[in-house]
Amino acid sequence: MSKIKVIIPAYNEEKAIAHVIKEIPNSVNEIIIISNNSTDNTIKVATAAGATVLSENRKGYGYACLKGMEYISKQEIKPDIVVFLDGDYSDYPDELTQLIAPILEDNIDFVVGSRVARLREKNSMTPQQIFGNWLATTLMKIFFNATFTDLGPFRAIKYEKLLALNMEDKTYGWTVEMQLKVLKQKMTYVEIPVRYKNRIGISKVSGTVKGSVMAGIKIIGWIFKYTFK
Repeated sequence: MSKIKVIIPAYNEEKAIAHVIKEIPNSVNEIIIISNNSTDNTIKVATAAGATVLSENRKGYGYACLKGMEYISKQEIKPDIVVFLDGDYSDYPDELTQLIAPILEDNIDFVVGSRVARLREKNSMTPQQIFGNWLATTLMKIFFNATFTDLGPFRAIKYEKLLALNMEDKTYGWTVEMQLKVLKQKMTYVEIPVRYKNRIGISKVSGTVKGSVMAGIKIIGWIFKYTFK
């Protein structure tokens, strides 16, 4: 049986995180929550819900993900698959089973959960998120002949392939960096449609003008960096 670990960055998600943890399938070996400088009860709630909880005081989605990877790297028994999931309860954690299916059944390296319009709750993605996804995936299609349609945070990857990507982005560019490196290294990938709902609380990225602008700059920067590298 494949060993699966889930990495969940969380910043002030005390109202959402227990719901996320509860709905993750039992096939997962360890749920790793990284409190990214939270000032509420995220750590207390996540610990009570049975997760492994780490702290990363440097703000940034990438910093939190890298902290989770560092923790896994120090374990004696490594996972076969790592799943990334948001802590705001906008994803449906129980869909993890179908997210990892292409890896288990078809030996695919990387799977992205695509938040397709027909399965999205109304207003669950902001106009700037939708445009940013469209722009990024369109550029990837033009430059790399990619078939991605989304930069969805709910994603699964073989652990050995994750290490091979040598991830480095510390903030908003984490998801697009991963997809670009998958393309560059010619790894196999697929998207599967996933449901998506309105998050609990306010988004730290798409909920602010500054967050949206910074995320957009990072995404475009990574695409052009890899296009002309």
